[in-house]
Amino acid sequence: MLEIKKIKYFSSSELVLWSVSVLLVLISFFIFDRENYMTLAASLIGVTSLIFNAKGNPIGQLLMVVFSVLYGIISYSFAYYGEMLTYLGMTMPMAVIALVSWLKNPYKGNKAEVRVGRVAGVEAVLMWVASVAVTVVFYFILEYFNTANIIPSTLSVTTSFVAVYLTFRRSPFFALAYAANDIVLIVMWLMACIEDIRYVSVVVCFAAFLANDIYGYISWRRMKIRQNLNQ
Repeated sequence: MLEIKKIKYFSSSELVLWSVSVLLVLISFFIFDRENYMTLAASLIGVTSLIFNAKGNPIGQLLMVVFSVLYGIISYSFAYYGEMLTYLGMTMPMAVIALVSWLKNPYKGNKAEVRVGRVAGVEAVLMWVASVAVTVVFYFILEYFNTANIIPSTLSVTTSFVAVYLTFRRSPFFALAYAANDIVLIVMWLMACIEDIRYVSVVVCFAAFLANDIYGYISWRRMKIRQNLNQ
């Protein structure tokens, strides 16, 4: 159902981006960690999901479900309860919903490429209102659980909510929202590195995510232009 029809599905630049991301993840893991193989697995699954997401391929959302479960467990280990609740309670179920949405909206019947959507007007306003409401609610939840580094943890909830909503609606801006989330997470895990150097591998993971999400936005913009021209 999700088969890739073209032999050369990924471009040379996409293969280089994925290869470099994987290499950096592996190097950082074996230098700074060498123990938490769940972190390694999550990182590799994560960067792989992003290269599929950049192509508008539902496989990316399927891999994101797996990544969310693993990342939620990793976040729990450092008392980042906001991350755990966000990924297990919001990102993972929204990835499932997005997967269904992407499968139901293929571009001209091609299950390996989703039809690009749009969020604007009243819907965009409501999305931001909802994100503020979710942020306020989560702040008090995180405070109750004595979440480490609560301010960036709360910001992560905001960016994650916007990202998952835009993903579900198939808007190219979902990649920019995830890029913003990546920056917040880089800061959070850098703070965690002060207490445990092993988390450097997680920082490198989200740095790789940032590069992939920026490329993802560029790819979706091109995809949107191509799809509009071929209507």
